[in-house]
Amino acid sequence: MLHSALAPKLQPNIRENPFTDDGVRQRALSRFNRDRLAPGLGKDMDEQTLAAHQLASKYEREFLIEARATIAPMIAEIPQDTASFIAWFEHLQQEGPGQNDPLFPWLAEQASLEDMRWFLAQEVAGEAGFDDLVAMTQVKMPLRAKLEMARNYWDEMGRGEAKGMHGPMLERLAAHFEITSRIEETVPEALALGNMMMALAANRTFAFHSVGALGVIELTAPGRAVYVSRGLDRLGVPKKQSHYFALHAVLDVKHSAAWNTEVLATLVREDPCRAHAIAEGAMLRLWCGKQCFDRYRRHFGIYAGGALH
Repeated sequence: MLHSALAPKLQPNIRENPFTDDGVRQRALSRFNRDRLAPGLGKDMDEQTLAAHQLASKYEREFLIEARATIAPMIAEIPQDTASFIAWFEHLQQEGPGQNDPLFPWLAEQASLEDMRWFLAQEVAGEAGFDDLVAMTQVKMPLRAKLEMARNYWDEMGRGEAKGMHGPMLERLAAHFEITSRIEETVPEALALGNMMMALAANRTFAFHSVGALGVIELTAPGRAVYVSRGLDRLGVPKKQSHYFALHAVLDVKHSAAWNTEVLATLVREDPCRAHAIAEGAMLRLWCGKQCFDRYRRHFGIYAGGALH
């Protein structure tokens, strides 16, 4: 039995988009995340860079506070017994924020080549790198959950074969469309999505939030990937370049089932208090995704019902 009493709280009537502002914070955060993940040589930061990073850290704290307050009504009642929690979590695939958005059938059936290029440019710029996020999240996790994260990471890494790595697959698609990601040309909502994922994974106090955010990507991404893959086929994009979305339309279904069983269920069974943090992370990811879809539809002039203005 799904928790139907909870379902109406998944999409409350709250402020539409309180945490992307005019893009200043999200662009600063994107630069900060780029810099803090770049391999370094141990050189001291100059005063200007250090000041910029300190300001970005402040922005990140504000972003998390505002976003958590925004989605709080959605997670007011989270079941803590394992079976009920997994049922609640899986229900997000149908009723979570941003699900069944008309943007994706439109991409499959009507988007032009230039429309698809713009959409992919936003998605690539907001991509935080699932492999790196999993690697950061799994640190010091309990054994069974850690092992499943390792299997997931190994798939992301092409099981040791460069041609099968998921990140470069997306890069090949971007190269086909001649996309060069620029923070200044990316809508704040897309940047916010990547910044949220990095904030959860990079700060250990939000490790279980990151588990939920990653899990809900695996749960919900296949449905969207099917439509994008269909649109790429319609537009004549070669299979070799479009393989990223075709792969995720299938593989993430398997990943999601394993993640729910081996990661979410074992973590909540071991400590029911983790359920709320996992749920909050999932909802933060879904809510940020919804803001992207809303912004993309406004760009394309699509009504919520799917029709063009």
